[in-house]
Amino acid sequence: MTPEAAVPAAGHANGWVGDWSARRRQLSPDRVGVVDADTGREFSYADLDDRANRAARLCRAHGVEKGDRVAVLSRNRPELVDLFFATGKLGAILAPVSHRLAAPELAAMLSEVVPELLVVEAPFTDLAGDVLAADAFDPDRMPTVVVVSDESDGDDTVADAGWEETLPADDTPVDRPDVALGDPHLFLHTGGSTGVPKETVLAHRSILWNSFNTITAWGLRAADTTPMTFPMFHTGGWNVLTVPLFHLGGTVVIAREFDPGQVLGSVDDRDATVLIAVPAVLRAMADHDGWAETDLSTLRFAKSGGGPCRNTVLESWWDRDVDLSQGYGLTECGPNNFAMPDDWPREKADSVGVPAPHVDARIVDEFGDTLPDGEVGELELSGPHAADRYWQAPEESRRTFGDGEGDRWVATGDLARVDDDGYYYIEGRVKNMFVSGGENVYPPAVEDADRGPPEGVGGGRDRRPGRPVGDGRPRGRRRRRVADTRGAPRVPRRPTRAVQTPALAPVHRRDPHLRPLEDRPRECPGSVRRRVSLGGPDRGHRTLVGVV
Repeated sequence: MTPEAAVPAAGHANGWVGDWSARRRQLSPDRVGVVDADTGREFSYADLDDRANRAARLCRAHGVEKGDRVAVLSRNRPELVDLFFATGKLGAILAPVSHRLAAPELAAMLSEVVPELLVVEAPFTDLAGDVLAADAFDPDRMPTVVVVSDESDGDDTVADAGWEETLPADDTPVDRPDVALGDPHLFLHTGGSTGVPKETVLAHRSILWNSFNTITAWGLRAADTTPMTFPMFHTGGWNVLTVPLFHLGGTVVIAREFDPGQVLGSVDDRDATVLIAVPAVLRAMADHDGWAETDLSTLRFAKSGGGPCRNTVLESWWDRDVDLSQGYGLTECGPNNFAMPDDWPREKADSVGVPAPHVDARIVDEFGDTLPDGEVGELELSGPHAADRYWQAPEESRRTFGDGEGDRWVATGDLARVDDDGYYYIEGRVKNMFVSGGENVYPPAVEDADRGPPEGVGGGRDRRPGRPVGDGRPRGRRRRRVADTRGAPRVPRRPTRAVQTPALAPVHRRDPHLRPLEDRPRECPGSVRRRVSLGGPDRGHRTLVGVV
């Protein structure tokens, strides 16, 4: 396409996300926007806009119009970026879904999303077939399916063709509808740590303002490069760094799946300047054989998100002179809500920082009243970056986002506190707090006791018939603590917030009934899975809560 053809039509309403690729193309057409880590191919912003125009024509050819949904069942690929901008140009909605979910879960989600088009990566065609065969789908509302693969095998069928061969040749801009800031553009499902994943409706406004917050609070630059470590079916794959860097004209390195060696290679070979990942990913990178040889000097900063980060992980990066700090976010708001000030003190390492410029935060009690500094309560967030609702879930939307009257505050469901300096600390989930011996105990605080070498103590609690610890009154179920007690007890590197290791904890916080806990299952974004099924011939089917 000629540069003249890329110019937005005079007088046309701003298409917000749908106009970004064309406007970025005008400013920096030759700058690399995306690198495919698996093939080494680079895509300039001119390339991305051409591909977005072609993808928009593909979507429209299959009946996609403003407000329609385009679902994607795929690993991380540059094609998702094509569809991100393409749906923006059409005023349509991109709805990536997790390929890690079982067919019944996917069927339940997609039957509510009702996509007009379903784009499936070749390895998941069987899974897609099982999903579409489920009873949850209305046969009159079946989506058109387009399958993408890394290479064409020469067959003329769409299902076997590579993406390049599938897209129409015409890369001129499509006629775009007027798009308002409040119109939805992304359906991103939650991590499911509190139940079945919910589709969060993110408007152009939310995406735009989160980008503003990230750029201004974290100091992103047009010259920044980052390797993507989050799946693109979650908010981390889009809104943590990808979209803000697209907004600026930065570079995102996309790999199909996470591999610590590959990410280290991207940092080294691509001179990456920023890195965001969950603690498990940061630990895997630090434990990799190539860690010591990797040049990390180009990294201006790194952040951890998705759960508390151990001191040992933080220190492994600090020892390499990388400014690693913790962040906090959620699909429903942000996700980039806080930032660490310049030259922040290391004694604040447990903190997620102070609110970003366009974010308001407060700590409230069960009645919604603001608590004094230092007291633990539920964290609520407000700002133009917040989502408005869940898809097809009015009651849950009301509980999380309010009734739409007065000031809008998003109830995060997370327990937090703020210190005298305005730094916020995440203490756990409201639903996961439990009482032991008359004291409130927060699961992350149990994990705090494990912030030594990786082989240290970990714990959780298992609901079983009997009485709760420290309480002589009969109850229907006993709340039983579970811990890894293998090896000698170790003293934590720093004070814990609510409970220490079982061997060092106060008497009222010890449980006489302990058993080894081998695995610590975690949700996809890296957060701890606090409700999992435990089966066995001698103990039946139970629920484990508070695993850390």
